[in-house]
Amino acid sequence: MAGKAGGTGSEQGNAPPEEAAGSAEYSSPACMLHELDPSFLAPREAPAAQADPAREWEEVRLWRKAKRTALIERRLALPAATRAAGSEAITGALHQILASSPGRLVGFYWPFKGEYDPRPLARALHAGGGRLALPVVVGKARPMIFRAWWPGAPMTHGVWNIPVPAEGEPVTPDLLLVPLVGFDARRFRLGYGGGYYDRTLASMPDRPRTIGIGFELVRIATIHPQPHDVAMDLIVTEARAG
Repeated sequence: MAGKAGGTGSEQGNAPPEEAAGSAEYSSPACMLHELDPSFLAPREAPAAQADPAREWEEVRLWRKAKRTALIERRLALPAATRAAGSEAITGALHQILASSPGRLVGFYWPFKGEYDPRPLARALHAGGGRLALPVVVGKARPMIFRAWWPGAPMTHGVWNIPVPAEGEPVTPDLLLVPLVGFDARRFRLGYGGGYYDRTLASMPDRPRTIGIGFELVRIATIHPQPHDVAMDLIVTEARAG
């Protein structure tokens, strides 16, 4: 096909410019046009751009790293009085939620970098006959296990120097309290980047009910969820439970 006369067009990929009406020239005479494949006469469209999942994930990973740092700094900067009031509201909401699940094994977490502290709640649950467990990292890129915890249980230091039960057979929580670095309206959670909770939840045959816990100031529009991200069943902050 020859170039077009009297007109300009922009190419997309390997596609020829769009032909101007009445000015196209073809290698066959006009009387043979009816024998041509219609796809020959029409300009070819550029192939759709193919998404690159690896590149997309790398961009999200870098964005999350920066957002994670900002949210942790924001959380650490909470005034003591604001933190205390927010923690009291969260504890009250959790007591109401957990009251409907008596006798269940509750997995909680040891607080880190200004997170809501669930230990007073855990001690109160234990005093009321509740069973509790803490997560233990057993290896990089491996699901965590949970070990039973009670006030005075032997402890040792785990990843990031966080205390974990020193001994005990693995147990499976019925309900899991999960710390939030950030969260969005779809209940997706931004964590610390190790993927431990997502990996652990994905590996469980009977997934426990998950309650993400954090302060309202770490709510963001979206975490840009990826296929490996696991949404929480419920989010609890000082301002909401839903």
